[in-house]
Amino acid sequence: MPIGRLMMREIMTTLVQCDFDGTITEEDVGFLLLDTFADGNWRQFLAEYREGKISVGCFNTRAFAMVKADRQTLVDFVRRKAKIRAGFHQLLGCCRRKGFQFVIISNGLDFYINTILRDVGVEDIEVFAAQTRFGPRGIEVKYVGPEGSQLQSDFKKSYIRLFLKRGYRVIYVGNGFSDIPPARLAHRVFARGELLTRCKEVNLNCTPFIDFNDVVKSLELLG
Repeated sequence: MPIGRLMMREIMTTLVQCDFDGTITEEDVGFLLLDTFADGNWRQFLAEYREGKISVGCFNTRAFAMVKADRQTLVDFVRRKAKIRAGFHQLLGCCRRKGFQFVIISNGLDFYINTILRDVGVEDIEVFAAQTRFGPRGIEVKYVGPEGSQLQSDFKKSYIRLFLKRGYRVIYVGNGFSDIPPARLAHRVFARGELLTRCKEVNLNCTPFIDFNDVVKSLELLG
């Protein structure tokens, strides 16, 4: 390897890009909300999204338009139901000690992500998620990419591309269907659930994890 490239790798800043629903939380909070409050068959739209017939933006726009409950009702529900995966605070502490940046990039909704994080005492990390507005026609959902334009797809992928362009070594942590495209671009992947299954199918190198203590053990060994 040329010396210049070796030196660049040695000083490369590490960034941990982490999913939220089903990764930081034990269950998908958005799905819990839809199962409880959506007035209609929202899973029809989920099936169309997973089959590639509609974008993630279109799926969430249609599905959350079925939710007419007010914000406080949903916040109260989230506070009762959402559970954080073990080791989350330890992961954040590990990143601080090692000088790694930690960001959450999620297809979930900003209002419940911020609520959950505040409730567990985490308010000092960047979160990029679907922007929401409550109204009589349900919850309006909008994804805004790093360039400030509205996106219908590739929300997570757009951010990892930005981080890579800025020279970061990106470590990806995720669990789901929408984590597959950005995981393909990461320098290292920690996976569980559907992401883990897919990584094995396509021979994408990854490290399985049960909770974040598993991730911490591996990160402690990184330079």
